[in-house]
Amino acid sequence: MSRASLDKDPQDVAAMFDSLAHRYDRTNDVISLGQDRSWRKATLKALDAQPGETVLDLAAGTGTSAEPMADAGVQVVACDLSVGMLDVGKRRRPDLAFVAGDALHLPFADASFDAVTMSFGLRNVNDVDAALDELLRVTRPGGRLVVCEFSRPTFKPFRAVYENYLMRALPPVARAVSKEPDAYVYLAESIREWPDQHALGMLIKHAGWEHVAYRNLSGGVVALHRGTKPEA
Repeated sequence: MSRASLDKDPQDVAAMFDSLAHRYDRTNDVISLGQDRSWRKATLKALDAQPGETVLDLAAGTGTSAEPMADAGVQVVACDLSVGMLDVGKRRRPDLAFVAGDALHLPFADASFDAVTMSFGLRNVNDVDAALDELLRVTRPGGRLVVCEFSRPTFKPFRAVYENYLMRALPPVARAVSKEPDAYVYLAESIREWPDQHALGMLIKHAGWEHVAYRNLSGGVVALHRGTKPEA
């Protein structure tokens, strides 16, 4: 996969998401046709975080995935590169732990978390291998990884319709509900250039995670990858 045309400085990426922060959750709900809510539920179910466990929610945005974990007694840290996103989340849920951090240089000690999760953020980092290494580093031996990310629809006729929606329909839809439609053009391009389910699974394995598996959501529009950190 070539990402040269999509590579961005981390601060540029943060600024882009800062500009989307106030309408981000609403816009996502519209352009995903409401599917984002079911994807979040599936991610939380796969993570299976238990009360008292410590979980890192990376690329947490405004904390929409962190909130139900915290409400269930999980010690969750919502981490994101975008301070604007975190500020929106803090105003809504001042009781949650929001931390600004770069996926390539996480501000946490080794083996800090029982589980780590990242939804729709991995494709926005310039070095996917390094991000997966960092997630492995901060996870305790035997701990869990769940990555929810856009993928490749498995039904070929639907794949063509989906790709047409991404590149032609998504920008005008985003323009109608967001003041930053150009950001969604970038996001559509990043989805189109992203590895498919099997390729991402191989990247996760190469980073050192064990028992790597995935399952498709919404016919492969999204894939949920899971892995386990080897026991010490």
